[in-house]
Amino acid sequence: MAHRLLVHLPHSHARLPLITSSFFSTRCLRPSAPFPPQPPPSPKKIPFTVSAHGRTWQDPYHWMSNTEDPHLLEHLNRENSYTNAFMADTLKLCSQLSTEMKTRLPPSISTPPERWGPWLYYQYIPEGKEYPVLCRKLETERSGWLKTFLFRHGMTRSKNEEVLLDWNELAERYGYVHVGTCRVSPDHNYLAYTVDTSGGERFVLQVKDLRSGLNDPKVEVDGVVSLAWSRDASSLFYTQSDENHRPYRVLCRKLGYDLVNDLPVFTESDSSFCVDITSTKDGKFITVNSNSRTSSEVYVIDSGNPMDGLQRLCERTSGVQYFVEHHSGLFYILTNAPLPDGKWFGDEYYLVRCRVEDIQSPKLQNIILPDKDTRLCDMDIFNGHLVLFLNKKGLPMLCSLNLPFQIDFKDEVYLQDLKPWYFPMPSNTCSAIPGSNHDFLNAVYRVVLSSPVMPDVIVDYDMLRQTYSIVHQEEVNCDSVGQSRIPPFELINNKIQEPCNDKKECASDSDSQRWKDFSEVYCCQREEVVSHDGVKVPLTIVYSREFWQKGQRPGLLIGYGAYGEDVDKSWFSDRLSLLDRGWVVAFADVRGGGGGGRSWHKSGSGLNKHNSISDFVSCGNYLVNEGYVNRDQLGAIGWSAGGLLVGAAMNMHPQLFRAAILKVPFLDVCNTLLDPSLPLTILDYEEFGDPQIQSNFNSIFSFSPYDNIPQGCCFPSVMVTAAVNDSRVGVWEGAKWVAKVRDSTCSHCSRGVIMKTSMIGGHFGEGGRYAQCDETAYEYAFFMKAFGMLNE
Repeated sequence: MAHRLLVHLPHSHARLPLITSSFFSTRCLRPSAPFPPQPPPSPKKIPFTVSAHGRTWQDPYHWMSNTEDPHLLEHLNRENSYTNAFMADTLKLCSQLSTEMKTRLPPSISTPPERWGPWLYYQYIPEGKEYPVLCRKLETERSGWLKTFLFRHGMTRSKNEEVLLDWNELAERYGYVHVGTCRVSPDHNYLAYTVDTSGGERFVLQVKDLRSGLNDPKVEVDGVVSLAWSRDASSLFYTQSDENHRPYRVLCRKLGYDLVNDLPVFTESDSSFCVDITSTKDGKFITVNSNSRTSSEVYVIDSGNPMDGLQRLCERTSGVQYFVEHHSGLFYILTNAPLPDGKWFGDEYYLVRCRVEDIQSPKLQNIILPDKDTRLCDMDIFNGHLVLFLNKKGLPMLCSLNLPFQIDFKDEVYLQDLKPWYFPMPSNTCSAIPGSNHDFLNAVYRVVLSSPVMPDVIVDYDMLRQTYSIVHQEEVNCDSVGQSRIPPFELINNKIQEPCNDKKECASDSDSQRWKDFSEVYCCQREEVVSHDGVKVPLTIVYSREFWQKGQRPGLLIGYGAYGEDVDKSWFSDRLSLLDRGWVVAFADVRGGGGGGRSWHKSGSGLNKHNSISDFVSCGNYLVNEGYVNRDQLGAIGWSAGGLLVGAAMNMHPQLFRAAILKVPFLDVCNTLLDPSLPLTILDYEEFGDPQIQSNFNSIFSFSPYDNIPQGCCFPSVMVTAAVNDSRVGVWEGAKWVAKVRDSTCSHCSRGVIMKTSMIGGHFGEGGRYAQCDETAYEYAFFMKAFGMLNE
């Protein structure tokens, strides 16, 4: 998010024969899509000077950052009108694509129930509806074996189900709905949830009495983020955010009392830290976690005696993070804290234990280190088992350890010494997301596995028997899409990934229990691309085995590269509308993201941010040079901070990309980080740098997409999306960038730069599953138009 004035050449000089710059439409050589007859909007300019570290520049669109200015809304409406005109010739294609996508969806969706105490909890999306409904039924309800089997596999519903929360009712009431957090009380009598009805992510706390079905009108608290119940469900702890959307304090509500009686528990005064609360899996403690992007501090509250106050378990240290669970009088702590004598150093995590009675002077003991080439990412805990989330060479893995440990160790041990059971997983798994797994006494762990060629499969891993069962796999209707080019095909069995040495530990129940995928129809391969400095960057490439033709087909490159987050490579059925037209879709795990752990993140953040951008450009060049994508038909997609990545890459190499979509993009980086009054700005200093420090400022200014738009060159067609209620990335970010691109680049090419603004949604969009199909169809149609493929 950043601003700066660029100088224009006068159009009257276009007649001079000596001028060869592509800045002039008569000289533009880049193929372009048909443009609407009217010119794009031209917003007003107001002189505004920005200065920092001895540098001064002009930002004539600074006025857009005042969202109260009525001229901004008028301008956004003009941009929407121009976008509608630009996309008018794609309406038939949009309708066709949307129909394809909606037809693939099953009429209704139901998740298999998960047991917690005496109840079975589940969600379903009713036929024709956009949003889910949260339900439950008593497990003790007797029924025939067939009915029980169908219900537990999400194939039918019980007549005696209780509806706890219906997103569709909220959407009909408010027009927009985003449910943030849902927490059922330990006694199963209350549902606490937070809801945003504007898109601005200012969530309101609601508490519903599940016995009466009524919400408690006394419990409506604004700005609530996270929730945790006391063990007896008499008290509800919650975090509340300040005017900058930073969760900064913890309060406790005694049910049945007024707001004035809410007890303050903890307040974080450091504006670079956010507060989060959660309960340990056994319900015995509530953890209060104060986190920056790179550091954390943890306090614990006895959930059985919540009024006794909190105690600090892990003291904050720069660059050190902690994640805490509890089991049988021991705290299990995931951390990257340095160990004495150089036994552990670096950025990755290991596991330690600490006795509850030692909390006053914590003594970390029984250290468990990950095996070679393996990273420890997360943990979950049950009465008889510890579950560990691992990553080996960029691929997810899970394993379980029996509790209590059947080994007496005083010093550190490696994970393999504890004889873990590795969960059998498909060989092409890209995503492994845990289910709810609320029941501490359960020995079965539920996971949702997915990949670009494997529809989501829900797997129950029995940690006691060391077996697994496939509970459900997402249905894809591929035979009834009408006029689309999708061929009829069936899911095929997928090979098992065996990360352990003992094949017995990885054995499945039977061949019938194998998950199924589309790998015979679609190829999903993982390549390593050499970046500018010799570092190898993972690139996942997906295409149709039947319709793809080497060097002749269009492709999309998707990236994010921030906050240590992985690029989402899970199954997305809408993507078939591209693959079955011969398109390539590729995912770049550039530095700054989570593909290679904390060190991978650090090497692409702060002063190293240029590595992310160079990685993305290298991946784009690889797709073209190796013949995966036609040289003139490469597109890019970046969302939020990924918009920074793609925007900076286009500035540096505009000729590489034919088109791009920037969704709620962070483009005005320098100016935003120079304004600490904006939401999340101070928190982002650890990610992108603090511009008050000159070296950081120089780095930020050098990659900020708004401040580095190239002068007078042909530029890709770009669709920018934004939302007026977005509290994370201001709507002015995209509006300023679009205006400046039109000022600075080829006057012909820049007519293909458009902006689509939602007037009701927020950062995460609007609408449910059918609305998502419409949105995706619109985006794909934009690419097809930009690539000159409307008539194909």
